[in-house]
Amino acid sequence: MVQSFLNEVLLEKPKTLDRLNTWFQAWLSECHQNKPHTALGETTSPEIAYRSDRSPLRFVEPEILTNAFLHSEERKVDKSGCISFMGKKYEVGLLFIGRKVQLVYDPADITELTIEYEGHAPWTVREQVIREWSGKRPALPDHMQPEKADESRLLRAAEEQNKQRNERQAPAVSYRTVRKEVNKHV
Repeated sequence: MVQSFLNEVLLEKPKTLDRLNTWFQAWLSECHQNKPHTALGETTSPEIAYRSDRSPLRFVEPEILTNAFLHSEERKVDKSGCISFMGKKYEVGLLFIGRKVQLVYDPADITELTIEYEGHAPWTVREQVIREWSGKRPALPDHMQPEKADESRLLRAAEEQNKQRNERQAPAVSYRTVRKEVNKHV
């Protein structure tokens, strides 16, 4: 049945998509939905079976449907508390440095990601944006400021060590100061 319809469509070569859609809707309604099916009984069509069912329609909640099609990947948190994903950085938190976290995302929208880690409630992170004013460093406290050196600690230590070494060394004996005796024996 479908094959014969397609053959008709291909032979007539419709000029517009609208005409093809009109033909498909006509075929669906007349050749499928309103035609009796043997699986439903000899006189029952899918249209009649659908309309005669008394049970209410149940629709899936959008949140459940959305969560069913999310993607998940594992990422290791770097030493700055961030993860890389598709060439972008996302700040996860310093508590998770060096740990592997589960990244849950919608591939159509990666501006917001959900991070899952065992023992913690899932949380949402956004892409890290670094602008020109983001990297301004605060001034160092006074005790950490560089100081001008008056002397070298290395040279002061070497001078002290040299002084101690000179004091420990026994002076050499000088015979010039010994007086010559009369018999000229020393």
